[in-house]
Amino acid sequence: MKLSQLLEYARNKSNFTTLEKYFSFCEKYLEFIFNNLQAVIVSQNETQYRFFQYKKDGNYNVSRPINNDLMISINDFSKSKEAFVYAINHIKGIKNETKIREIINKFIYTCQQSIGATLDALPTGESNTARKINGDLFERYIRLIITELGITVRDGVVPIPVIENGEELFQMVYQHDLIIEQDNKLKAIGSVKTSSKDRLDKIFIDKFLYNRLTNSETPHFAVFLHDVQRKGKEPKFGVNTTFLTGHFKGYTVKLNPLDGVYYCDLRPIMSSDPILKENIRTLDYLLIEDIWKYLK
Repeated sequence: MKLSQLLEYARNKSNFTTLEKYFSFCEKYLEFIFNNLQAVIVSQNETQYRFFQYKKDGNYNVSRPINNDLMISINDFSKSKEAFVYAINHIKGIKNETKIREIINKFIYTCQQSIGATLDALPTGESNTARKINGDLFERYIRLIITELGITVRDGVVPIPVIENGEELFQMVYQHDLIIEQDNKLKAIGSVKTSSKDRLDKIFIDKFLYNRLTNSETPHFAVFLHDVQRKGKEPKFGVNTTFLTGHFKGYTVKLNPLDGVYYCDLRPIMSSDPILKENIRTLDYLLIEDIWKYLK
């Protein structure tokens, strides 16, 4: 595929209705970048990150940071896809399979970043549209994966009755990315965002308000792809973190901890800070272990 064809495909969200369509697009993008980029720029401060610069057909735009340790190459794509599909179909039997767990994170990351990086080739004036499409497709991608596990999940609204003296006075309605259900009963509520930037506060407060208003302990969890953004000027690009460490720790300690926070691309501090390490893990933990606990 040419870049123009990839862009046309990625801009139409109706093209991504099944997991196989995500996989197919990713493979085509990896084929394209193999020998069609203007340049691959290495981050100045965190050298595992790369930036793809497109040629004239992509307005010479430079992509978002891509973690080279997570991005699967076209040469490894087929085997990684096979391992990922196997993992999803045998999810409860791979808890101790370290390599397969790594592939889960890498494969999800690669498929989603192939969409985001493609949309980075759009003209500057369409950057907001690109962010919206990318975010919506990541939400859908996670819902499709969870559905493939045999779990009922949807997006939409959850009505909350406000009861006073035993009488329902009115209802409040909340919009959520992931509504996990079993036997028509709400089991967990999830948020899915490509990054936590400008969104972290709401997720913690949503849990606090929902459980206070319903007098329940419904699990609330969050899924993030990464928390880095590009900084600097060409060719000396680097990355900045978009993760608000103080906010996360403050809400966790003084408001309420989330029941799970999952990333494909962990920031280093998430593995070194005791509070963060206890509360943030890679995405494989949600699919292999935690989501089944939420159903109980």
